[in-house]
Amino acid sequence: MPVELNHTIVHARDNRESAEFFASLLNLEITAEWGPFIAVALSNGVTLDFATVPADGITPQHYAFLVSEEEFDAAYARIRQRGVEHYADPQRKQPGTINRNDGGRGVYFMDPAGHAMELITVPYGGWTS
Repeated sequence: MPVELNHTIVHARDNRESAEFFASLLNLEITAEWGPFIAVALSNGVTLDFATVPADGITPQHYAFLVSEEEFDAAYARIRQRGVEHYADPQRKQPGTINRNDGGRGVYFMDPAGHAMELITVPYGGWTS
């Protein structure tokens, strides 16, 4: 069996708030709740398991998601509609816009716990052959 990522735990100040924020932006489902975890399933079988931890225990992480052009359009519309601050770059110097890196589109935004989220339509380096 090849090695695959199955799940990862995402620290949050409020696991429900963060899970619902993420799931609603990307039109995903909350699939399970157990113990301190609320899981959001991605299309490749990986789950993000949001867990409430004390705010001083959260180390901001970066999560990047490869999405289709249609998914990007829908998510970006929700980002703008909800007034979510977003940027074309990870340094947050180009606010309110997207990038067109590698022949695709990308956007950066923060989740409620302070994690840097990124949506891209083309993997870094362009399409693989």
